[in-house]
Amino acid sequence: MKVAVTGAAGQLGRALVAQLGPRAVWVGGRDELDVREPGAADGILERVRPDVVINAAAFNDVDGAEARPAEALAVNAAGAGHLARACREHGTLLVHVSSDYVFDGSKREPYREEDCPRPLNAYGVSKLAGCLLVGAVGGAHLLVRTSGVFGAGGNRVKGGSFVERILARARQGEPLRVVDDQVFSPTYAPDLAHALLALLDGGARGLVHVTNSGSCTWHELAVAALEIAGIDARVQAIRSEELGAPARRPPYSVLANDRAGALGLPPLRPWRDALGEFLADHIGRA
Repeated sequence: MKVAVTGAAGQLGRALVAQLGPRAVWVGGRDELDVREPGAADGILERVRPDVVINAAAFNDVDGAEARPAEALAVNAAGAGHLARACREHGTLLVHVSSDYVFDGSKREPYREEDCPRPLNAYGVSKLAGCLLVGAVGGAHLLVRTSGVFGAGGNRVKGGSFVERILARARQGEPLRVVDDQVFSPTYAPDLAHALLALLDGGARGLVHVTNSGSCTWHELAVAALEIAGIDARVQAIRSEELGAPARRPPYSVLANDRAGALGLPPLRPWRDALGEFLADHIGRA
């Protein structure tokens, strides 16, 4: 199986490239492929002729999307549609990654694939629109919703992933204030990459939820990261409204992974175990 990966510089993209090895026949970021351009993918698909394109390119600045919704839509929605059209024309399977933020959090049990999306913010709208466009194009596709991805290669503008930022601020002695009223399932990029490839190898199609096992709040994730890293720092628990973020987040966005299990994918390990591996491999213990 020959695979092309967009967004290869991000957390998921890096993990995919590492695990694909020689199966990755093309990898690139925006400099190599700007998904916002309608015909940009055609030349690459014609040249390398992959069996699969995994779209890990995304506008992931949730708060930034509130101020720049057109940019989020251009990448997350229109960009996904452009890739889907190109893949359909070349007979290529498209794997597109979406988000738990398509839900509003009013449900208090894990969201299933058939639950009705109701995004609360511009980012969520853009991710939902991307999925709808991929489906509307009509080519072969696999849509994977996930949640709270962390790993190497996080948002460079923000200073890395949430975990990296928490540890850096703690080591610098900065005060830590983290929300404790948003429940989700942290997902380790290498675990997600492994799951995506396993689903591909198993012939999965359609919409599937994939996250690490268990759930927590952002405050609990921060506390766990500091504990595992051996850093003694207090994390103040606050409510979402105290943070004053431009974008509303769902208070509950845990995803059910039952369909993935039915397709033969074993449950991903608990998020805390994955966090421990990330800290050992990429951050180091204090």
